[in-house]
Amino acid sequence: MRQENTDHIASRLRTTRPRRSRWSTGMALLVLPLSACAVGPDFHKPAPPAVTTYQAAPAATTSSTPNVTAGEAQTFTQGKDLIGDWWTLYHSQPLDDLITSALANNHDLKAAQAALRVAHESALAHRGVFLPSVQAGFAASHTEQSNFLAPTPNANIFQYDLFTPQLNISYTPDVFGLNGRSQESLNAQTQAARYQMLAAYTTLTANVVVTVIQAAALQSQIDATHQLIDIDTNIVKILQYQLDKGYASRVDLAAQQAQLAQVSATLPPLLKQQAQLRDLLATLTGLYPSQAPAANFDLTTLQLPTDLPLSLPSTLVEQRPDVLQAQANLHAASAQIGVAVANRFPNILLTADVGSTALAIGQVFAPGTNFWSLGAALTAPIFEGGMLKHQELAARAAYDETAEQYRSTVLNALQNVADTLAALQQDADGLKASAAAETASKTSLDLAQRQVEDGYSGYLNLLNAQQSYQQTRIARLQAEANRFADTAALYQALGGGWWHHPELAENKDAH
Repeated sequence: MRQENTDHIASRLRTTRPRRSRWSTGMALLVLPLSACAVGPDFHKPAPPAVTTYQAAPAATTSSTPNVTAGEAQTFTQGKDLIGDWWTLYHSQPLDDLITSALANNHDLKAAQAALRVAHESALAHRGVFLPSVQAGFAASHTEQSNFLAPTPNANIFQYDLFTPQLNISYTPDVFGLNGRSQESLNAQTQAARYQMLAAYTTLTANVVVTVIQAAALQSQIDATHQLIDIDTNIVKILQYQLDKGYASRVDLAAQQAQLAQVSATLPPLLKQQAQLRDLLATLTGLYPSQAPAANFDLTTLQLPTDLPLSLPSTLVEQRPDVLQAQANLHAASAQIGVAVANRFPNILLTADVGSTALAIGQVFAPGTNFWSLGAALTAPIFEGGMLKHQELAARAAYDETAEQYRSTVLNALQNVADTLAALQQDADGLKASAAAETASKTSLDLAQRQVEDGYSGYLNLLNAQQSYQQTRIARLQAEANRFADTAALYQALGGGWWHHPELAENKDAH
């Protein structure tokens, strides 16, 4: 039960002696709602996860690959807070500009912000139920009575005008907390809308970063593929010449032609993906595809964040928007139980009417024309065919459903962080292996080139070495992109640092 503090109001009531019964009734009407209590369960935040790590073993410093883009070792500082604008750690002004544009123009984010305003205003509108409803009215009529009936006015006239200004006051005391629980549910729904907006914000910033990284890596892959096609084309020409001279077989030529066709077939999907990423960047920044940003990104212009934060699981559930939204939904479901229980209790309506009735507009407020009335009505459900009972049971079942959804959201959040940590470890090892393969291919290429220059080998061996080198280069570029992208994924998985922005962190603890 929740009871309001009435000491101040009660002391004021005791200082005035009621002189008429209507004032006694008015006092009773004022005091009655002050003893209201809220039925149903009071909401308590779920306990934090009973774990302190995301993986069986603590996150260790990743391996490093010197002299390679994104080759720095990454360390994880447990308990370190995220910065609000984490994407600035990549030290790319074009990237920062894109995110600024996306935050200002993205329509999905604007829709989420509008949904928050809808929920907020709906919650504010409902607050009116806690105050009396006052309505003013004015009625004017011209009436003619039958001559065979007694005239209505005291003036014994059969035709008259009637003017009635009136004030109607009604109030429903929240004795059992129906309005309070409804307001509690609406407030929780507002918080759920807030965290949904924050999820859209966090997802948007991460999507822009990852899209830029993918576009940069893709451009490098396209350049390397073009070089591979040129190399394979030259090999085909050499083999065709050797075949014509009798130095090569048709089998070798056919094999190399197949290799050229396979490499050429990889280019259109890359170009298609490049166009799609360009269109995606335009959409994320609120532009039409024809207005896509013209900036070209290069992985070498990005800097890999090396000192990574790692929030505790107990902190994660306090900062991830999806977990907070699930918690707000749980709060709303809890309040709905109280609403269902309160509907099974009596409802009280207090009314008051005051006004004046006169035959002439100038006599409206003359002595003797006023009227007033006070009323109270109580309605209580007696038989509803089991409807109210089962509505309460349904509300309790909905709470159980929402509680399980909350637990699932927490588990998924922890899994998301754990998966990202594992990806960062493997990305570092993958880049190390790819860089080693590229170094070996480059050594082989240098040797082949020297042998050609010294006359110990043919040009065909050099082209084969160049082909192998370009393939390992593409693999290394992809490995670099993976490190950049999964680092962004970690910041998103940890909540994105939105709480450092005052305009986003408003009412952070009102859940």
